[in-house]
Amino acid sequence: MKLTIWGAAQQVTGSMHLLETERSKILIDCGLDYEKGTYQEQNSYFPFHPADIDLVILTHAHIDHSGNLPTLIRMGYNGQILCTGPTADLAEILLFDSVNIFLGKQKRHKSRKKHHSGPQPLYLQKHVMETMDRFITLGFNKPFKINGDIELTFSPVGHLLGAAAAILSINEGGKNTKIAFTGDIGRKNYPVLVDPQPLPEVDYLVCESTYGGRLHSKDASLTDTLIEVIEETCIKNPGRLIIPAFSIGRTQSLIFTLNKIFSDGLLPKVKVFVDSPLANMATAIYRKHQQYVSEEAKDFYQKNGDEFEFDNLTYLQTQKESLAASNYLEPCIIISSAGMLEGGRIQDHLYYNIQNYYCTILFIGYCAKGTLGDRLLRGDPIIRLRNRDLMVYAKIEKTDLLSGHGDHNDLLEVVRQQRPEHLRKVFLVHGEINSMASFATALTEEGYKVEMPERGVSYEL
Repeated sequence: MKLTIWGAAQQVTGSMHLLETERSKILIDCGLDYEKGTYQEQNSYFPFHPADIDLVILTHAHIDHSGNLPTLIRMGYNGQILCTGPTADLAEILLFDSVNIFLGKQKRHKSRKKHHSGPQPLYLQKHVMETMDRFITLGFNKPFKINGDIELTFSPVGHLLGAAAAILSINEGGKNTKIAFTGDIGRKNYPVLVDPQPLPEVDYLVCESTYGGRLHSKDASLTDTLIEVIEETCIKNPGRLIIPAFSIGRTQSLIFTLNKIFSDGLLPKVKVFVDSPLANMATAIYRKHQQYVSEEAKDFYQKNGDEFEFDNLTYLQTQKESLAASNYLEPCIIISSAGMLEGGRIQDHLYYNIQNYYCTILFIGYCAKGTLGDRLLRGDPIIRLRNRDLMVYAKIEKTDLLSGHGDHNDLLEVVRQQRPEHLRKVFLVHGEINSMASFATALTEEGYKVEMPERGVSYEL
C-alpha cells in the first residue's frame, strides 16, 4: 500500500492525497491550490491520470478540499465521490460560486487588456453539474464497504457542517491496516457545530496542522466579545458595525450567536443585515440538515425556533436591497462576504464606511498576507478602492474566537488519542511550514514518529 501527498504538502491549500492499494487507487480530497497567483494554471493538470482513479473521498466542502473536483471529472475521472449529505449540498453551491469567480476574473482581464482573453476558467457550470451527479452520501459512524478489502467510516470533526475524518480499514495480504485522514479539525463548543469525535485507534494518521504552534484567545467568550463591540459601536454611539465573514460556516455561527444574545435580552435589539446571497443559500442547507448541528443548536430550536432567524434580522438578496442597507440611517450590524475583503458585496460597504468615524470593522477570520483585510489589520492609513484612495477613519477590530480550526492544543488532543507505541506514523499536512514544524516537534517529544511530506513523495505503508 502506498500513500502520496499531492496537495497541502508543507502549505495550507490544495488538499489532495492518493492512497494506492493492490486493487484500488483512492483520492482523498481534490482541492484548489491557492498558494501562487497563477492558481488557475497550476490547478489545470494532475500529476496522475484522472481516469486511473477508482474512488474519491471528500472530507468537507471547503474549496481548498473540493474545488478541483470538476477539473478531475473534466479530465477523465468517471467514478463516485463519497461524502456526507451536508458536504454534498455545500460543495454544490461552492463549486458553482467558483465558476462565477473564474468567469468574473476573465471578464475583468478582458476589460483591462482588450486583445487578451485572460486565463480560461478551470471548469464551467456543466462540469459542476456532472460532478454533482457523482456524489454518494454517507452518514457518520456507519461503516461502508467500498469493496471486499476496504471499509470507510466517516467520523465528525466539527469545523464545518458535515465535515468528517475519513477512516479506512484495508485488508491486504492477510493483514488489516487502518489509516485516518483528519480533513480539517474544528474546535470544541463552536456555535452550531458538533465537537470533534475521538478517532479510533489507527496505524497511520494523516493530520492537518494549520494552527500548529498557535493558541486561540482564552481571555473572553465570543458572546462577551460581541456584546462589548456592539454596545460600543451601536448602542453607546449611533454607529455601524461591519463584519466581513465567509459565507459558509462562519456566517451561520455568527448569526446563531447574535440570535442567542438578542433572545436572552443581553442587548437592546439592533438591526442586523446579512448581505451575501451565498450565505443565504448556505443557511438554507444548515436548516435542511438540522440533525447534524450541535445539541445546543437543537435545544435552541426546540425552545425558540429557527436558530438562523430573529425579528431584527434581514437577509438581503438583490443589489438594490444591499444599497438600501448601505443607506440605512439607524445603528446596525452588516454581515457580508468575502471575509478577507477581496471581492463580494463587503467592498461596497467598505467603500461607503471606511471613512466613517462611527463605523467599526470587526474581522472574525484569518486574512492572508497581501489581502485588503490584511492591510487594514496591519494598520494601513489609506486603502485603494474603486480607483480612489480612501483614508481609514473606521475603527478596526479583530477576534479569533470564530476561527473554525482547532489550535495547537486541540490538534495535540486528536493525536494523543493514538498510542505512540501503536501508531506507526503521523503525516502532517495542511499547514504553513513553521506551524507544521512546531506541531511536529511537540509530537516527537511525546514519542510519535512524524513525517512532513514534500509534494509528490510516496510512502510505503
